[in-house]
Amino acid sequence: MAEPRRRPRAPRPAAPAATVEARILRLGTAGDGVAALPDGMPLYVPGALPGETVLAQPLARRGDGMAATLDTVLSPSPDRVEPPCPHFGPCGGCTLQHWAGDPCDDWKRQRLAVALARAGYAEAAVAAVLAPVARTPPGTRRRADLALRRAPDGGVSLGFFARGTGQLAALRTCLVLDPRLVALFAPLRTLLRGLGALRREGSAALNLLDTGPDLLLRTDAPLDATARAALAEFGRRHGLPRIAWAQGETGQPETAAQLSPVAIRLGAATVAPPPGAFLQASPAGEATIRDAVLAGLPEKLPTRAKLADLYAGLGTLTFPLAARAPVVAYEGAAESIAALQVAARQPGLRVTGLRRDLARQPLRPAELDGFAAVVIDPPYAGAAEQAVQIARSALRRVIYVSCNPAALSRDAKVLREAGFALLAATPIDQFLWSPHLEAVAVFARGN
Repeated sequence: MAEPRRRPRAPRPAAPAATVEARILRLGTAGDGVAALPDGMPLYVPGALPGETVLAQPLARRGDGMAATLDTVLSPSPDRVEPPCPHFGPCGGCTLQHWAGDPCDDWKRQRLAVALARAGYAEAAVAAVLAPVARTPPGTRRRADLALRRAPDGGVSLGFFARGTGQLAALRTCLVLDPRLVALFAPLRTLLRGLGALRREGSAALNLLDTGPDLLLRTDAPLDATARAALAEFGRRHGLPRIAWAQGETGQPETAAQLSPVAIRLGAATVAPPPGAFLQASPAGEATIRDAVLAGLPEKLPTRAKLADLYAGLGTLTFPLAARAPVVAYEGAAESIAALQVAARQPGLRVTGLRRDLARQPLRPAELDGFAAVVIDPPYAGAAEQAVQIARSALRRVIYVSCNPAALSRDAKVLREAGFALLAATPIDQFLWSPHLEAVAVFARGN
């Protein structure tokens, strides 16, 4: 689940409605309990679980149904558990802490099965290749994008927005984050209290690299020399090799203080990520994705085979793939592909990095035909046009890394219609206690 910098829009208010008694039929894709109103309209009740009878307060229209708040659980599910985090409820990060782990795993696994079935793959074929959910343990997440807000008394709140509102849930702890990041909460609040560059609102993006925590601070006012000195001292005191800063949500980051190099190991390469770079959320999740991708390659690659990594980012999958065959990595973000290209110069790495916006300029069939396999790890919206080009090519093996079951379903349908069979599907719960689901799906056609 992403931690938004921007204040979410609250649902449009509607005239108050009477509290209704509702039987929760299932869980929706956003993690809400779904019931049916007397007229058949869906009622979405956050915090309710399948099988429960609840009292809910309808609030406003939401898509094809009505959003509601949970008033009372009249008949609790046997799978309801006590949420372990003191911030559960106000914090918009973990919305499913009240659900036991195994039923939640089953639900997430079924979401992937449904997505692939909607793509046209037979339910029996999906069931035959669908792996168990790989669940990331608590306390291992290595990135967070925290919202910042200055209070009238000058103090600073740090945390995540409550779901669907602009209300900031100030955090003192977080059970999903690595404790080394949580340990920075209190000193970061102290630092920001005296930082004039934060007047009203900002954000703090934390990445835990192999070299220590990396901070990208975004504020709503310029950073002066005194503030830069304070950031450098904060880095020395708390073990941050680099602190970057940018003004506003769209400002270009610059290094405000750097005490030593930053690095993360990806396969056989050491990469220096740019400030605020995208990383897989946890080392365990990254390892599961990597292993599923490598397992999805053809068992025997031709002597001169090449692999393509589309939406390669920093090279999270590129460099492990290069242990099997030379890789051409395509990435549109300038800072990410630059970091990958620098890392690729290290001795023994068979990687070529090319900058290319694949959403606007997807690889065409003639370009794809030279690869023995393509790995594609698109953003949340998926890769609709690239999937079409793959379908038109002579490519025989595609490994699709997904962070959105709906986009995977759409793109997988294009592949299926082009003759691709489903060989493997691995659901990955890298965002514990949230409805978010990642997956690796392997497709092949021909003998």
